[in-house]
Amino acid sequence: MVDRIMKVNAFTTLDLLDGEAEGHGFEEEAYAVLNVTSPRKNPDHVSLQLELDNTQLEHLQPHADTVRLSADEARQLATDLEDHADKVEQAQE
Repeated sequence: MVDRIMKVNAFTTLDLLDGEAEGHGFEEEAYAVLNVTSPRKNPDHVSLQLELDNTQLEHLQPHADTVRLSADEARQLATDLEDHADKVEQAQE
């Protein structure tokens, strides 16, 4: 991605995903980067970051979205992801 906001390297959680942006009157698809981090010193939250490749977008300005999660919220998200992954795997069998 050109003009990237997030740092993407070998430690990035997931890169080159299929991403979508939906707004009032538009839908766009673009490659995306998804990363999960926490502060190195005295971690007090988990950050979930998402950035769509702005070279493929017409309606959105370059940006990255970040959600700050508590440890409990991060665990709930992980549980929900596991549940939905199981559901998808079962449907594909």
